[in-house]
Amino acid sequence: MLPLAAGASSELFADIAVILIVSALAGLVAALLRQPLVVAFVVVGVVVGPSVLGLVTPGEELELLANLGVAVLLFVVGLKLDLHVVRRLGPVAMVVGCVQVALVAAGGFALALALGLDTVSAVYVGIGLAFSSTIIVVKLLSDRREIDDLHGRLAVGILIVQDLIVVAAMIVVVTTGEREGSLGGALIEVGVRSAGLVVVLSLLMRYALTPLVHALARTPDLLLLFATAWAVALAALGEWIGIGTEVGAFLAGFSLASTPYREAIGSRLVTLRDFLILFFFIDLGSRFDLGDAQDEVLAALVLSVFVLVVKPLVITVLLALMRYRSRVSLETGLALAQISEFSLVLAALGLRLGQVDEETTTLLTLVALTTIAVSSYLLLNGEAISRRLAGVLERLERPDPEGSRLAERDESPDVVVLGLGRYGDGIVSGLRDRGLRVLGVDFDPVLLSRWAERGVDVLYGDAEDPELPGILPLPHAGWIVSTIRRTDANLALLAALRHVGYRGKVAVAAHHRADGERLRRAGADRVFYPYASAAREVVDLVARSDLAPRAEA
Repeated sequence: MLPLAAGASSELFADIAVILIVSALAGLVAALLRQPLVVAFVVVGVVVGPSVLGLVTPGEELELLANLGVAVLLFVVGLKLDLHVVRRLGPVAMVVGCVQVALVAAGGFALALALGLDTVSAVYVGIGLAFSSTIIVVKLLSDRREIDDLHGRLAVGILIVQDLIVVAAMIVVVTTGEREGSLGGALIEVGVRSAGLVVVLSLLMRYALTPLVHALARTPDLLLLFATAWAVALAALGEWIGIGTEVGAFLAGFSLASTPYREAIGSRLVTLRDFLILFFFIDLGSRFDLGDAQDEVLAALVLSVFVLVVKPLVITVLLALMRYRSRVSLETGLALAQISEFSLVLAALGLRLGQVDEETTTLLTLVALTTIAVSSYLLLNGEAISRRLAGVLERLERPDPEGSRLAERDESPDVVVLGLGRYGDGIVSGLRDRGLRVLGVDFDPVLLSRWAERGVDVLYGDAEDPELPGILPLPHAGWIVSTIRRTDANLALLAALRHVGYRGKVAVAAHHRADGERLRRAGADRVFYPYASAAREVVDLVARSDLAPRAEA
């Protein structure tokens, strides 16, 4: 590799400076508009690229930074997929994730053919429409504190399945694009090489990587350097053996996922990932031809409507068939109503291999910009949308799961706990330890099965269902505890309990003090704030320790 001349180096430095300054300003505008940064970065690439201002032209240097960004992105994805997480995905995420990808990809393929695309381009478009954005969905759910809600957990599980499928798709794309001869022979050859790499990595994971990372962890900066070097090295190895840099980087992350330092590595690499992936979206935007874009606007709008309407509908129906409440199913579908950054990575890979043309990547980029922008507002207003569609959603409801109704018992519960997620888990366990009889109520069939196996009485129900109090054993229940932090759900519960004349006490959860006051006025005897309670518990623990007297001394 020849070194850059001084003038070229100076020009590259100036280009990167322009990119970073404009990106920072565009990011501020996107934040004010409540839009993901991905949208801003692609727009920046278009603006500074040849189609508009011509400040930056696509080149090897920008492409190198873009490829590094993709490698680090896939490394971080692999880092989060340790074997324990894969085992815990469960049948719901696996079935819904796989079936959804297959149905949406098939529908997108047929629609792309109808819009006049050739077969190979239609395959890329169909597959690209099937995946949703892990980065955007997790960020928005986390900001809204919904990552632990049922629809948040379902969405994240489906995203993990999609990430696994997209890696397999990348292997097939590289195999078909870079191998000569029959496809079957090429797949066998790459499969043998991939199996050999997996065997080597498995041995390293068991005997070498953990002690090595343990030694490096004594110097955190060295651990970060090793992780980055490991990601790039396996990306290069993946390119050499024919599975692609992207898959190699993913396997590098997966090989470290079972070590006790994966969280530390992942958290330190997030900033580097976000910085480098910026250049991927800038590079993508700079290759965006406004002339081609004008020709693809109609097709992009049609495909965007498909992603924004049909994709959530498919997910909603699949989850409803698995006996999840239609409201939860819809909110999960709305969260996934966009295409993924991996869809653009796949399109860029296909362009590099000569399997698709720039018109196809432009089309997918337009769909990405549209669906990511619109789906952000869909996710933010998911509750309001589900309320408006309540009448339609009721038709999707299936009968309650067999055995989910409370069996007739001589003893009635002392406490009814609504919501058996993480917070409800601790409450039910604590009450049982105190010798109290507990009835757990939730609309997650998987959770109900797990609690029933542990000997807890369970009931399939939704706190917002006005008929729920009618099936609860209320006469002898001294307390009803709702761990649901949605104010509207708790208000509906309090109104329903008041309607049936319940005389016991009710405790409900809330996020904010203002919501808590509304709930008190509606009849709640106690309002608890999970995050604030946890913070006070830590403060009390520290204040009671020997630390406080020493501080005073």
